[in-house]
Amino acid sequence: MLNEQTGNGNVKQTFWKSILFKKFSSPLVIVFLLAAALFISVVVYKTGFIGIGAILILIIGLPILYGIVVYPKFGITVLILASFFINYVSEILPEEVPIGTLLDAITYLLILGFFIKHKSEQNWSYFKNPISKIILIWLGYNLFQVINPVASSVLAWVYTVRTVGFIMLMYFVFVYHIRSVSFIKFLLKLWLALDVVAGISAFQQENFGFLPFEQKWLYSDPLRVSLLFIEGHMRKFGIFSDPVTFSYNMIIGSLLCIALIMGNIATRKKIILGCMAAFFLTVMLYSGTRAAYVLLPASLGILAVINFNKKVLAFTIVAGCMLGVLIVMPTSNPLIKRFQTAFKPSDDPSYNVRAENQKRIQPFIQSHPFGGGLGSVGVWGRRFSPNSMLAKFPPDSGYVRVAVEMGFVGLILFCTLFFTVLKNGINFFFRIRDPQLKNYCMAMILVVFAFNIGNFPQQAIVQYPSNILFYLSIAILVACMRLDTEQEEAKQKLINDSTLKPELS
Repeated sequence: MLNEQTGNGNVKQTFWKSILFKKFSSPLVIVFLLAAALFISVVVYKTGFIGIGAILILIIGLPILYGIVVYPKFGITVLILASFFINYVSEILPEEVPIGTLLDAITYLLILGFFIKHKSEQNWSYFKNPISKIILIWLGYNLFQVINPVASSVLAWVYTVRTVGFIMLMYFVFVYHIRSVSFIKFLLKLWLALDVVAGISAFQQENFGFLPFEQKWLYSDPLRVSLLFIEGHMRKFGIFSDPVTFSYNMIIGSLLCIALIMGNIATRKKIILGCMAAFFLTVMLYSGTRAAYVLLPASLGILAVINFNKKVLAFTIVAGCMLGVLIVMPTSNPLIKRFQTAFKPSDDPSYNVRAENQKRIQPFIQSHPFGGGLGSVGVWGRRFSPNSMLAKFPPDSGYVRVAVEMGFVGLILFCTLFFTVLKNGINFFFRIRDPQLKNYCMAMILVVFAFNIGNFPQQAIVQYPSNILFYLSIAILVACMRLDTEQEEAKQKLINDSTLKPELS
């Protein structure tokens, strides 16, 4: 054994010597390295930190770009990581830095890698299901909006379709590259780990105050402060762009934990998941987002329906009783008080304002079947068509925004998309035989259902990372059914082969 180790060491030394003396001793290589060192020095001297950043992008960025295209699992991981941290990093950088184009670039590279890989395999069977068809129809309708005659600005469509339209293509990328149970498990672990990071950030903001760069970003816009500072309390948002996105992701993280606890896993892991769920729900209260409070009981309701058994029923009854006590109990805690108002919408002034706005916009929706154009409301509406009526309209609800921008035709298609996903997802849940895949399928049903409910009071699937996670959840649903079918076919083939062997002998 000792001789083998020594031998290996000699081989390694010989290898590195050959690299250093044979490769790097070449005059051409030495000239190239000297020229590169001189170039880097001049760039850093002339441009300072900007030059250093540019050089690092070239050295680190190019291999990452190559990895995203050639290794799709790596690319999907980078996309999810970037979608979680994109807004947090933007708080540090100057406003003029177009960091949002980073996610656009990753998306386009993944699509490029998808077509390159698919060219050699030519397998469209992954997408032969109702969910893929309705997503294609919805994507086509979003693209069709570019010729909407009522739209005030084509540029608003261009900027909006990036985060609404082309993100849908990620569904097809996810479905195509999720080919193993182990990769699904990895994605769920990554998802929960990033939620923990987001939760810790909000915990720090609530209990220790904002970091200097967070505080600078927060107070740089008086309008932002006025929206977040409510009843003497600053709403927390963690690493995300706003409290709504943060709270929805915490709720979804807790639902993931609750669903995974019901799987066939070790008790130690169930305890960890239970603690994570409790942590997510606690920090979610820091956001002050009333809409998020309703998502948990609504999602647990569908969990009790599709996975009906004594344990789930007991858990649902206990959770319902605890929720009832929390809603009616007297308290001086401002977070719990705000939580209680979520279940009394008629007493909520902001809810009444939203209801009035929705009533005011109804005549426009009824008279414009294709809407006012994608991007006609919100940030891009105010930027590209500031004098239009829709630019000044606060959509609040995701469904109302779809109805205003894409008409009642678009709203019908959008609702059909949710219905198709949930209907097929529930069918998959009852058809899947593998317990692990069945558990993952149930978790994704809860996630999609929560997005469905959450999209009524707020815009649930517009901001990063929610838009990425929404289509990832749908893709995992489809992948679970496909993987289970492949497993059953493999088992049947083994049975057939084993029965044929005695007959041949």
